[in-house]
Amino acid sequence: MKLDKSNKLKLGLAVAVAVLLGRLFVIQIIDEKYKIDASNNSMVYAMVYPPRGIIDDRNGKILVGNKIAYDLLVTPKEVEEFDTLALSNALGVTEDFIKEKMEGYYRNRRRIGYQSVVMLKQMTPERYMKFAEISYKFPGFRGQARSIREYPYNAGGNLLGYVSEVDADFLERHEGYSAGDYAGKTGIEATCEEYLKGEKGYNIYLRNSHNKIEGRYRDGEMDKEAVPGKDITTTIDADLQHYGQMLMQNKVGSLVAIEPATGEILTLVSSPGIDVDMLADIGSHYNDILANPYKPMFNRAVQSAYPPGSVFKLVNALIGLQEGVITPDTEYPCSMGYHFGKNRLGCHDHRSPLDLEESIMMSCNAYYCYVLRNLLENDRYGSVAEAMDAWNRYVRSFGFGSRLGSDFPSELGGFIPDSKYYDKIYGKGRWKATNVISLSIGQGEIGCTPLHLANLCATVANRGYYFIPHLLKDSEEVTIDSKYKERHYTLVDTSYFPEVVEGMYRAVNSGYASGATATIAAVEGLDICGKTGTAQNPHGDDHSVFICFAPKDNPEIAVAAYVENGSFGARWAAPLASLLVEKYLRGEIGEGRKALEQRMLEGNLLDKVKTD
Repeated sequence: MKLDKSNKLKLGLAVAVAVLLGRLFVIQIIDEKYKIDASNNSMVYAMVYPPRGIIDDRNGKILVGNKIAYDLLVTPKEVEEFDTLALSNALGVTEDFIKEKMEGYYRNRRRIGYQSVVMLKQMTPERYMKFAEISYKFPGFRGQARSIREYPYNAGGNLLGYVSEVDADFLERHEGYSAGDYAGKTGIEATCEEYLKGEKGYNIYLRNSHNKIEGRYRDGEMDKEAVPGKDITTTIDADLQHYGQMLMQNKVGSLVAIEPATGEILTLVSSPGIDVDMLADIGSHYNDILANPYKPMFNRAVQSAYPPGSVFKLVNALIGLQEGVITPDTEYPCSMGYHFGKNRLGCHDHRSPLDLEESIMMSCNAYYCYVLRNLLENDRYGSVAEAMDAWNRYVRSFGFGSRLGSDFPSELGGFIPDSKYYDKIYGKGRWKATNVISLSIGQGEIGCTPLHLANLCATVANRGYYFIPHLLKDSEEVTIDSKYKERHYTLVDTSYFPEVVEGMYRAVNSGYASGATATIAAVEGLDICGKTGTAQNPHGDDHSVFICFAPKDNPEIAVAAYVENGSFGARWAAPLASLLVEKYLRGEIGEGRKALEQRMLEGNLLDKVKTD
């Protein structure tokens, strides 16, 4: 039977009415959510904050845990006359504090309405109990439990980071947060915020016609439980991190240790740092920390763009081998430096000429001036600029010149120059190899972080590849990004790395009489391979740099030490790095190196560092 237009219209209206009535039935009778929303004016939502996830080290030691604290909330509309002195005694504050707060609430009463506001934050359980015992005398005042961070192990404030109350700027940039919430702002707390934060819950209370709380809505049936944050396991070795901090006390710089086989960061020390005792109550210490001339909030391990100094010779050596401009047997002379025209790039006194392994062992500057010049004047390229860009690509394949992609926040990319950069300085086609010769020894325009240097060391230890350095390990609740499990090969063939490794081994283990520069780092039986560096500093004493890994075969740890104003590499950086290696591999420092350890622990270089 066919329907005419009139019947079709009637049928359509009937269907629409039926759908609308059905929807109203669901809203009014079945779906409790809408009942709650419709009667919100008679309900009070009390927020329940979840405990943040626990942060463990790689061996299960708790780096960051939780303890209970209480915020004192006040609902000004519910407050009656009360004994100010009694309340101030219970809370441990002055009467003036309470009066000023209440006067402020009164001035803003229209904006506040029936909301509850925080009068006092993070009261200890002992302090809160004093209030709880007499809370019946103070209508409109109530406590709200929340967890705050505690630090059973001193593993470094710069590394762990701090948690603080979110501000307006944070709220604009992040969804799911509201005023009064806390979030990780720096360090691991910020990196792992999505795992650690958990999910807020709430309890619903009924308010009567006199605006008094009567009790729980439906006996708590519609309450939402808070979901605790996920626990995370870090790659950090708590004992090694603590030891590294002790070694770097009263020094400015960084110690970074990586497990070459995985890219896991074992230690990431930035000194001076923030003591963990300050983290739980960062607000009270924040201004003092900011006023510290040594900038403890600044994480030098990932945020300082330093010249790498002579440790960068390893990169140029490998590029030279790959490009065929040198072989392991290639020898170059050194006459207290490299002479070009009326200029000289200086070097220390040592025998001459040297081959490749000896140039690494003795850290000869002249050798690498020859290498770089041969690279940039290579006939296979049409110009120095073209060769420069090829060099740039090689260097970048080692991870320099950009962020490595670590899961640590605020990582700096550093800088590796190319032909366009020098075209701007000198003019296109108006510069040559000798204009940039300082790149041969890791000076000039090169900038990198200690994390870059530790990654270089891990790359050499692996004979040609690295894993992106990272701080988070797989665990029951968290799976790390697969990118941290991928090998990143350099543009240098792996067959060339053993020659460089041998030079690093000889630098540490050949004995002082051989002219080796890093004999102070030798530990019998550990087969440490290392390279010293002295990074020129126009603002004072040079920076002391050292990278090393051990053992030579199947290495377990790669370390970069960078000590500002520490003079040459063997003065401070080499002992510090080798002590860290010895501590990790053996668990203790041998008797023969106790005096060296003591000298490093007691060393104070703060007066040498310019703080303007």
